[in-house]
Amino acid sequence: MYRDNWLPEVFNDFFNNNNMPKPNATAPAINVLESEGGYTVELAVPGMQKEDFDVNINADGDLTIKMEKKEDESEKNAHYLRREFSYSKYEQTLILPDDVDRDKIGAKVANGVLTVTLPKINRQEQKVSRTIEVG
Repeated sequence: MYRDNWLPEVFNDFFNNNNMPKPNATAPAINVLESEGGYTVELAVPGMQKEDFDVNINADGDLTIKMEKKEDESEKNAHYLRREFSYSKYEQTLILPDDVDRDKIGAKVANGVLTVTLPKINRQEQKVSRTIEVG
């Protein structure tokens, strides 16, 4: 079934790429969960605020997550001895499965995590009885 196979193609190919070693990657860590009612995408974004994000559906119906942290004056003058969670600019496009209700996608930031909810389309099977005319 298509919806069961979308994660390996979209996420695993991106993150199991030898060109992007995880320890030095500037991309935030990402979790993807599936439940009966939908999918949840979580990105680790310490220090980011809701104003730092642009989450939208592009013309192809894919989910685009952009984030950009503007450096304030205190950060420009700071002398870090070690700095591992500094995401200045990040953009990711996720190809959504067919069963996502694109009109009801939501996003929020809390406790250093961007959570994007992707509800599934409620497809209630309706049995239609009718007579089919034979021509």
